[in-house]
Amino acid sequence: MNIEQRSSSSPPDLPRPLGPREPSRSPATLREAWVALAGLSAIFLFEMLDNSILNVALPTIGHDLHASTVSLQWVTGAYAVVFGGLMLVFGAIADRFGRRRIMLIGLVLLGLASLATAFVTTAEQLIVVRALMGLAAAMTTPLSMALAFRLFGSESLRVRAITLISTVGLVGLAIGPTVGGLVLAVAPWQVLLLINVPIAAFAIIGIRFGVATDDPAELHRDPVDVLGAVLGTATIVLALVTPTLFVDDGPTSWAPWAATAAAAASAIAFVLRERFAEHPLLDLALVARPLVSSGLAIKAAAGLATAGLGYLVTLQLQLDWGWPPALAALGMLPQVVVLLGAGPLVNPFVQRVGLKKAAWMSGATVVVGLGVYAVLNSYGYVYIAIALALVAAGLRVVGVVAAMNVITGLPKNRTSIGAALTDTATEVSSGVGIAVAGTIIAALFTGNIATSNWSSEQTVQFQSAVTLSALVLTVVSAALVGWAIARSRGTADELPVAAELPVEDEDAEPASTARVDERGVHGE
Repeated sequence: MNIEQRSSSSPPDLPRPLGPREPSRSPATLREAWVALAGLSAIFLFEMLDNSILNVALPTIGHDLHASTVSLQWVTGAYAVVFGGLMLVFGAIADRFGRRRIMLIGLVLLGLASLATAFVTTAEQLIVVRALMGLAAAMTTPLSMALAFRLFGSESLRVRAITLISTVGLVGLAIGPTVGGLVLAVAPWQVLLLINVPIAAFAIIGIRFGVATDDPAELHRDPVDVLGAVLGTATIVLALVTPTLFVDDGPTSWAPWAATAAAAASAIAFVLRERFAEHPLLDLALVARPLVSSGLAIKAAAGLATAGLGYLVTLQLQLDWGWPPALAALGMLPQVVVLLGAGPLVNPFVQRVGLKKAAWMSGATVVVGLGVYAVLNSYGYVYIAIALALVAAGLRVVGVVAAMNVITGLPKNRTSIGAALTDTATEVSSGVGIAVAGTIIAALFTGNIATSNWSSEQTVQFQSAVTLSALVLTVVSAALVGWAIARSRGTADELPVAAELPVEDEDAEPASTARVDERGVHGE
């Protein structure tokens, strides 16, 4: 019997007692799964809170550890590169060896790495600690969505659960800078990372007692594609590092172009490897399924638009308009308010229009918001506020429905790598969005952009660069959303879950590598 067909024997209106949940049970309400949801929410809270709270402390860290500017960049960069580069690998591993097991290992690593902060005395040591925390995040963050998806048997509960988890994370993102500033006023900066220790402990309890051990039928035993893992990780790491090189070194430097060439070469090698490997790390035939590919395209469009808009607005408010950092932070408030306030509206909206149309409409809203900024940003802050609100409204829905579409379109034994794919698409597209904007500004703006008292010519150059950057990002995002709509047109809103890939018996003959879903589409 499939997990979707099972129902809980506990009263639906009462919290379930604390204790390990049996694999055969599927919660009938969110309240019944409160232990698991608390643990999963804590994981997402860590991801959102971590970087936002740490950024506030970078000047203090630099002073205490006598760190250079490059070292401070790697304090945050080491985490992001390791996190983004290893998500696919750990998604594939979790689908083989158990999502709950990998999650718990990652949480233990997170707690230990965070605890090690108390003993850090140099910037290099802190970079190592941050890399280990990125490793832990790669093991836990995508799996929080995968476990939430598999925890429930109905689409409605899945949407509500993922919305709840993401709302908790967004609260962390919103309050992170404020909490960081208050903590620094009364305590050393190490406390900001030691906060992750109780968060990890809380999450371990929630996962241990609220999430059932993985059903072996929903895992698979394919050998790990080590070469594919190396090539895939190299591709993603280079894709994450290259945008930073374009922004820091400029488009006239050889380094970003060399990194771009290396990323392209490793990407081609990865695709060739996955096409011909007997047991690929990432089955490209599964990624090509309409529901999966369209969900990833919309997720990438949202990441591209959101990161690009945030980067451009921050520069415009502070460098062009001369707003102090505190006022510029308040200028981003429409985005925060919509992200937090729209949470209760996500599930009713999805219920009304369906997952597929919700993905289309939310993706289109992100594009419209970016277009508003591209055309009207020079006419005053009110249009910037409207753009921020529109992009945030679209992003609030995209963050749930695009991931739902991707995971729904994959077999049950590929849930973890599906969740990892959505997060990787966001990480890479966000970096590309910033790189595109930064490269265009660097190409059109003469002189040092960080200096005050721009000349009238520099002001015109900056405004032209901002407008062109936003227009380019709008066109690319619109193309991605348009392709996703065309790709998923004709598919059902609530697609039957694809037939499982064969789980081979160790003594049996190798099963066929053909993938046929319930609609009878070979290799779709």
